Amino acid sequence: MKSGLNVRTAALTALAPAVWGSTYLVATELLPSERPLLATTVRALPGGLLLLALGRRLPVGVWWWRALVLGVLNIGAFNFLLFVAAYRLPGGIAAMIMSAQPMFVVVLAAVLLGERIRALSALACVLGTAGMALLVFQGTMPLDTGGVLAAVGGALCMASGITLTKRWGRPEGVDLLTFTGWQLTAGGLVLLPFWLSLEELPNGLTAAGVLGFAHLSVLGAVLSYVVWFRGIERLPAVAVSFLALGSPVVAALLGHLVKDQTLSALQIVGMGVIFLAILLGQPRPPQQTSENTVPAAPGSRRHRRTAPEPRPER
Repeated sequence: MKSGLNVRTAALTALAPAVWGSTYLVATELLPSERPLLATTVRALPGGLLLLALGRRLPVGVWWWRALVLGVLNIGAFNFLLFVAAYRLPGGIAAMIMSAQPMFVVVLAAVLLGERIRALSALACVLGTAGMALLVFQGTMPLDTGGVLAAVGGALCMASGITLTKRWGRPEGVDLLTFTGWQLTAGGLVLLPFWLSLEELPNGLTAAGVLGFAHLSVLGAVLSYVVWFRGIERLPAVAVSFLALGSPVVAALLGHLVKDQTLSALQIVGMGVIFLAILLGQPRPPQQTSENTVPAAPGSRRHRRTAPEPRPER
């Protein structure tokens, strides 16, 4: 039964990276160009304030700075770097570079959470890297250095956010919506002054822009992060990190379907390798021991039946 629950939890959690995979297409097709701070702030802050209004509860004590740290790592810095990578790199390539974060989580989880590095997790990291190489290095387009660095930085932020969220957990008595609201609000507020001072306000918003921002805020932030943090609570940190590998697959497929970006045979193989890495990165269900291997309780019928007969005296 527990393995079935884990499968359902993993499947639900995987919906968040699938939605995030559409971010690259939304950013380049619907949003004002070259506005990563605007996109990140609008993605995080409205949804965060809405959840705070619904929860009507603020952090207490140590959770003020913890919510700030998690908000920066999971929301603010991660999404800003994601949008920088999205504007400077093809969507599938940007998502695939950022999907290197499971390798960082494997190390961080061993150091901060005491999670044992499993052989299958190490193999999944190798396969994930191989799948990334197959997707990234098949195109002839030169890669923008700033975009690559932003993608790597985003991977580090996501890995750190997953690990610290798992380590600190959620405050007792605080529901998941409020916990998500803290982080979305913190991430948005940190970026707000940078957006207002470094980027020009758009001249106007088209219907496509409104649709794009609504998609980012509702699906890409509120709903996705609630599902994501729920998964972090219920699954090992390493298992959650591998689910994020679904994001580049969705981004590459959307680029192929919507923008006519070609997929080579090796890139399709790379997608299959990524799915295999996701499966290997999930926790193994506990093996059920048979009745014959379970020691019987002293005094039970089975214990008396299997007990050795006393040797007759001669």
